[in-house]
Amino acid sequence: MDIDNIEKYGKLKGLNLIGTGDFTHPLWLQEMKEKLKPVDGTGFYQHEDKDVFFMLTAEISLIYTQDGKGRRVHHVLFAPNFGVVDQVNELLLKYGRMDYDGRPIFGKLPSYELVEKLMQISKDIMVVPAHIWTPWYAMFGSMSGFDRPEDCFKDQLKNIHALETGMSSDPKMNWRISYLDKFTLLSNSDSHSPWINRMGREANVFETNMNYKDVIDVIKKGDRKKFLYTIEVDPGWGKYHWDGHRNCDVCLSPKETKKHKGICPVCGRKLTIGVEYRVEELADRKEGFVKENHIPYKTLIPLSELVGFVYGIKSFSKKVWQESEKMIDSFGSELNVLLDVPEEKLKDVANEKLVKVIMLNREGKVKIKPGYDGVYGEIVLGNDAKIKKAQSNLMSYVKK
Repeated sequence: MDIDNIEKYGKLKGLNLIGTGDFTHPLWLQEMKEKLKPVDGTGFYQHEDKDVFFMLTAEISLIYTQDGKGRRVHHVLFAPNFGVVDQVNELLLKYGRMDYDGRPIFGKLPSYELVEKLMQISKDIMVVPAHIWTPWYAMFGSMSGFDRPEDCFKDQLKNIHALETGMSSDPKMNWRISYLDKFTLLSNSDSHSPWINRMGREANVFETNMNYKDVIDVIKKGDRKKFLYTIEVDPGWGKYHWDGHRNCDVCLSPKETKKHKGICPVCGRKLTIGVEYRVEELADRKEGFVKENHIPYKTLIPLSELVGFVYGIKSFSKKVWQESEKMIDSFGSELNVLLDVPEEKLKDVANEKLVKVIMLNREGKVKIKPGYDGVYGEIVLGNDAKIKKAQSNLMSYVKK
């Protein structure tokens, strides 16, 4: 996970603007400063490939007590240049260490105080609450979160313009909460590796000038003419969509959780309450509500997951990469394969059964057995006749 590999695999994915992540880490920041060169006047940076741009970003973890309850909240920070980054890091060093791997933890720094202090450094910094529904570390998390954004940010809510939905929720789930209407919904991959089934699995698609201020302005305004759509995984594929206990092999829908009164039927302890349950708790609109003038979104499962499903092997296997690479080499990027390449052209380089699954994925017909308590969801194909036939053909192919 270094600049060279992020650039290489980001391009194979089909990304041309990538967050650096971790600008708080001293060694990573040193590598960024050595390898990334500013693109004059844009607030973006490049390494070797002129098609790939970097934006300076970091994710941080705040752990503090507010209103008599322990709070654990993650935030994504966007910065316009290394000068601002250095000032941000100088501030954060007062609240915790920066020299260990993983997102840094800062104590006794409430979210509203963080935002206030960052705005004093630069109004060009953007703070986005990260994966807002995740149980353990999120603004609305079931374990340590808040019920409303103003409870988290108080008078600094005026400086919060966007929310990150996270992998276990999608825009339509967030539309059910009316007081989130004023925020732009972002989808980011939260990748911990450069591989293309992780990086860019969720993304934002803009049509605007390639510079920091314009992109941030589009996000802040939720400009539908320039913010074209987000790319989402099916929220069931996320690791915290439903409730359960990983060690007990227990996965429950919100309805089942209520029957069990939030208690694991195997070990008798409290269940890890997932995103769908938490959304249901806060929702003031019925399921299926569509927000007026919303930014569209497309639901996609990464290509390697589809290939692994077809061949009945793990998505990180050599065979999966060979099949994926063959299509990417032919059509330029994974996102192009998943979104745009006509079916007949895909059949020139890929097995017909795999192409069928890619098309089902493009149509949003790849169904998911929900993830829970840190376990990813699993692909299933659903129940309608067209999908059942495809599934039957696939299973026959895999056996061969």
